[in-house]
Amino acid sequence: MRILWLKTELLHPIDKGGKIRTYAMMRELKALHHITYLTLDDGTAAPDALDKALEYCHEVIRVPFAQPAKGSAAFFLDLARNLVSSQPYAVAKYRSPAMEAAIVSAVRAGHYDVIVCDFLTPSLNLPDGLGVPTVLFQHNVEATIWERHTKVATNPVKRAYMGLQWRRMAAWEGHECRRFDHVIAVSDADRDAMKAAYGATHVSSVPTGVDTNYFALTGRETRRPYEVVFTGSMDWMPNEDGITWFCEEILPRVRARVPDATLAIVGRNPTGRVRQLATTHAGVSVTGTVPDVRPYLERAGVLVVPLRVGGGTRLKIYEGMAMGRATVSTTIGAEGLPVTDGGELLIADDATGFADAIVRVLEDASFADALGQRAASRVRRDFSWASVAARFAESCRDAVERASREPAGAVA
Repeated sequence: MRILWLKTELLHPIDKGGKIRTYAMMRELKALHHITYLTLDDGTAAPDALDKALEYCHEVIRVPFAQPAKGSAAFFLDLARNLVSSQPYAVAKYRSPAMEAAIVSAVRAGHYDVIVCDFLTPSLNLPDGLGVPTVLFQHNVEATIWERHTKVATNPVKRAYMGLQWRRMAAWEGHECRRFDHVIAVSDADRDAMKAAYGATHVSSVPTGVDTNYFALTGRETRRPYEVVFTGSMDWMPNEDGITWFCEEILPRVRARVPDATLAIVGRNPTGRVRQLATTHAGVSVTGTVPDVRPYLERAGVLVVPLRVGGGTRLKIYEGMAMGRATVSTTIGAEGLPVTDGGELLIADDATGFADAIVRVLEDASFADALGQRAASRVRRDFSWASVAARFAESCRDAVERASREPAGAVA
């Protein structure tokens, strides 16, 4: 197949879950299909990001793009303007007439079999009537994330704003799920939610994968049996909310029973609120961006995923599982993954239960090792990226074949 892949960023540095999933998927697909990567570029990618793009595609069409810096006066002005818009801000901020023009031009010249829109954000720049089947790659049910933010917000103003964005996102997401010829979700739960909530008829589920060769124990790190580790992009609101809840409600319960327990918060761009956790809570360290997360996973006594907000599937769980590390997660943290409580990990949703599960792992090395080994075996058997990418390609072919029976309109 010839694939036109739409995105709103160059992938390098590959430092967050969505980028990891896209990079791994495209790298596998590139071996068998021709991929053109058409993306916005706001200048914040790594200096070599354009050159390294050839690791996952055959050519790049780059559309320069600028948006206000977060926290700037222009940023808050954009937020204010969005109050009278019908579109959610998380999507509207990526509006680019230049990207729309580039898509039309590429389709006219490229003879593509399918267009893949990666995440919901590029979708507002994809016009109708291009004559090419379209696939929406949904890493989350985006409206669910905003719904959960609304429910956990304690500030009335923030709750009202989150509620407004939730309603707008649900309307936009529903419209796009019905507009695209096919939708690919990352879990059966997300697939079923999109069908039920949005009336989307052609939705398939392609699971998250993991690089099982990369995420493997090296023997170069010494296990720290009382170190609790959390990994993730620390500028993503669900991660910030989850780790703050963990430090305030769960960690004190753990340290009361295991005084040597510590917490390492590992991930890019920690917000001021996250950095503050290291000064207000004993035993907490915040690393910021690290070149390689594997040493932290290999040293960990337990991996935690205390998310109360979020959607899609969590790559961090599979990465820890692949390295044989015992994991404790909330139901939302493990949402969409075909894992079981007590099988491949432990699940708890209240502070006391979560702390109890961590203490059990920290105090019983044999139990922790057995849990981790079951997890590693499951991941290596069922969730390599090669098998996942094959399923993704199959869904794209289904969209192409269906479109051949029901031809779309010509390019405008």
